[in-house]
Amino acid sequence: MKKVYSIVLAALVLMMAFTFVGCQKKSAEKAKAPVKENKVLRLITWSGYAPSSMIEKFKKETGITVEVTLSNNEEMISKLRATRGGGFDLAQPSQDRISSVVEQYHIYQPIDYSKVDTNQIDPSLLAAVKKNTLVDGKSYAVPDVYGTSGLVVNKAKAPGIKDYKDLLNPKYKGRVSYRLKRPTLIAMGFSFGYDPFALYSDKAKYQKFLDEIAAKLIAAKPVVRNYWDNGDQLLQSLKSGEVWAAMAWEQAGWKLHAENPDIDYIAPESGALAWVDTFAIPAKSENVEGAYKWINFMLRPENAAVFTNKEKYGTASKDAVKYLDPDIAANFKRGLPPEALAKAHWYPPVPPGLEEMEGKVLDKIKAAK
Repeated sequence: MKKVYSIVLAALVLMMAFTFVGCQKKSAEKAKAPVKENKVLRLITWSGYAPSSMIEKFKKETGITVEVTLSNNEEMISKLRATRGGGFDLAQPSQDRISSVVEQYHIYQPIDYSKVDTNQIDPSLLAAVKKNTLVDGKSYAVPDVYGTSGLVVNKAKAPGIKDYKDLLNPKYKGRVSYRLKRPTLIAMGFSFGYDPFALYSDKAKYQKFLDEIAAKLIAAKPVVRNYWDNGDQLLQSLKSGEVWAAMAWEQAGWKLHAENPDIDYIAPESGALAWVDTFAIPAKSENVEGAYKWINFMLRPENAAVFTNKEKYGTASKDAVKYLDPDIAANFKRGLPPEALAKAHWYPPVPPGLEEMEGKVLDKIKAAK
């Protein structure tokens, strides 16, 4: 009987040995097999940010198909929260909508800048985005598209307007316009020597700043022709000569400049206010390598210029200017040269409660006689 048991035991040991060797062989073969590259990139972005011509060119170069979902900041956050950072491989949120949602919801992953061709990117813009998307020592975005808020001035009628605070000068009574919105409070702050963004962390100091700026704006109410709400209304008032200077975006100034060379966009001496939309990789991206390929592809100067030529917004690609249409390149050379961009104040994330404080101050200015 012992002999039978010994034979059975030997057979079992032999079978287990063969099974183990077979599993090892399969594991080794699996390890040697090439990893299948993901050929789809799911991109959630703004309208116009992924031109069809670029999608086709990218597919020819990489074999990757880009599937685009159009969205905005609020929807990006909502969709990625619902999936805990899944469902998309690459997103394009504004830089001030990243760090807070990373801290709260962990929907993005840190950027590996070694995979980004940073030599293509404007250094000041890259530094600003890294700083403003920093969480626990890691940054979460790459800059892509930017826009600014500065001055649109009829230089023939108001040659002395060089900064935001000049809109309060009594010599231009009835000839200036700006919005009663938070950017105006912040812009006036920089113009009068404050650093509003540095005050974000101290609500008491920020309130003091708001009150002091409100007093200046209330005192200067007689200078203001109107507080504009509608962009078309503003353009018409500048075009007709009713308004000589306003706080507005570069696209408005450049559109008017094409019709009347006396009117143009000016980056204020204290620095334009600026926003930037970025590339950020969702936490559960299934094609991270494809995401980095698209980032580098879209920031390639000749590709970035395709976007700017069509949409008229600035690009973080520092050499794209070489590929811009002559009239568009001239606009950026006049209004937003590198030295002006270096002085720009990039919007950081807004701490909870500040916008409510600003809203009360704006209501106070509006109601003042």
